[in-house]
Amino acid sequence: MIVKEKIIEMITSSKEKQISYAEYMALALYDRECGYYMKAGEKVGRQGDFITTSNIGNIYGQLMARWYYKQVSKGVIPANLCEIGAGSGRFAQSFLKEWSVLTTEPITYFVLEASPFHQQLIQRGVEDGKIIIIDSLSALKGFQGMVFSNELFDALPVHVIEKKKGLLHEVMIKVENEDLKELLVPLTNTNVQSYVTEYMRDLREHERAEVPIAMVDFIKEASTIIDSGILLSVDYGYTDSEWEEPARSKGSLRGYSKHQMKTNLLEHPGEMDITSHVQWDPFIRIGKKYDLNLERFIRQDEFFLEVGILELLKDHYDPNPFSEQSKRNRAIRSLITPGGMSSHFQVVLQSKNLSKEFSI
Repeated sequence: MIVKEKIIEMITSSKEKQISYAEYMALALYDRECGYYMKAGEKVGRQGDFITTSNIGNIYGQLMARWYYKQVSKGVIPANLCEIGAGSGRFAQSFLKEWSVLTTEPITYFVLEASPFHQQLIQRGVEDGKIIIIDSLSALKGFQGMVFSNELFDALPVHVIEKKKGLLHEVMIKVENEDLKELLVPLTNTNVQSYVTEYMRDLREHERAEVPIAMVDFIKEASTIIDSGILLSVDYGYTDSEWEEPARSKGSLRGYSKHQMKTNLLEHPGEMDITSHVQWDPFIRIGKKYDLNLERFIRQDEFFLEVGILELLKDHYDPNPFSEQSKRNRAIRSLITPGGMSSHFQVVLQSKNLSKEFSI
């Protein structure tokens, strides 16, 4: 059964003959049989649907291994790391390779990756025993170390709300002539209402916004399993003041297929990536609510500079543009060039119960 058929079946069998965008996204992206992220096939890179900084050479993994080794060496945290949503495993491979260059100290590297296709790629790319794949965060109860994610929160299901005639409505999805259509209904979901009350400003008439209940649940669970350590989250999003700009009035929910943005998210479910920008101010406040202390909120390119990316840049000229050295230097420059990809991502560092003072 294809995803669209499953979605139509869910809608027609529901009491109200409608589902939320969060339910739609959960099926379209994460259905175990035919969800976008769960199916075999490249999703990241030139042959996929989108690109991320972790796929620009091996620099990202190498740099983070160096930074993390410094934290371990200073006794801030032990050598335990859990990567959430590891994709093809490229970051893990480059991280572990650099770690082995830096030290003989063993590191325990967990991966929480739901896709069977990506699990196979990860296991093929790393020597046996170097990575432990887990199926839920609860497997790490009492964890001490770092929980790392790169573009995780933008891919979590979200509810969508809109203000109409002065009242908040939830954007639902119905079936009409075998097609999926939007439907506005008065907001009644208590979890959505609570989030709006606690974390969101009043919307203007006809303004839309996403409500990331799954993000709240994940932060709460992550804090629960971390006994002491760091939550390092890299993603793209906006602060409260940025959300107020007129350009954001229709929200940020988008689809991507073959590097092209799609605004109709109800066409071809399961065949495209669906994302929304992270709401950073609520993200940080929710973290504090669950004992995660904010250490840094910084743009990714600035973070790379602070943790020493220039140390990886070879300063001598190689006339061969296809040499490994030239490719490496271009990758590094692309990550720190003003206006480049990294300038559109943010890094949030949160800590819990650290015995030593933390600093980048």
